[in-house]
Amino acid sequence: MKSRGHGYPGPVTTERGRERARNRSRRAPAPGERRQDAERSRRLLLDAAKEEFAAKGFAGARVQDIADRAGLNKQLISYHFGGKEGLWNALTQQWLESEQALDEPEVPLDEVVERYLRAMFADPRGPRLSAWAGLTGGAPPDPDEDLTGLERRQAAGEIGADLDPAAVLLMITGATAIPLVMPQVARAICGLDPESPEFQDHYAEQLRRVVRRLS
Repeated sequence: MKSRGHGYPGPVTTERGRERARNRSRRAPAPGERRQDAERSRRLLLDAAKEEFAAKGFAGARVQDIADRAGLNKQLISYHFGGKEGLWNALTQQWLESEQALDEPEVPLDEVVERYLRAMFADPRGPRLSAWAGLTGGAPPDPDEDLTGLERRQAAGEIGADLDPAAVLLMITGATAIPLVMPQVARAICGLDPESPEFQDHYAEQLRRVVRRLS
């Protein structure tokens, strides 16, 4: 009979042996794996928070519902973001970072406005959660807008010298958000479904024409 010490471990026949085998199969996650898990949790929670805020507003969204939608323990919200307000601020920062790819200084203003509009059509949750926040209150205040980009465009002649850049930005913001936060109004006025490609293409072109006339 061959000895079990020569390449064949033999069956694990005792409970103690089975426990040792299970322990060998377990290992602590490597630092890289822990980092990936943390990043995945943050992504899931942010996406779930955007859904809940867009559907119920900041005041109406519950931490437990956000965690359930993400499929994670609600304690992870406190761990990663410090609570619901931290989630909101993280979403705001996420949007500010995405703006950098939309508002490139060398791109004409009318094209920049269309980029914003198309981005909102692709993901309407941003303007909707912002509208909820305005109606129901309770959300952290938005950061002050940086108007230097519009002021530079005004100096370059894209915006008339007699126009207030802050008012221009407010009007453009409203024009891009209305089809998403008041789709029934857009439908009644234009006779098209705001979610249809026909409306989106037509409205984008008309909005570009209006913006070009600001000069």
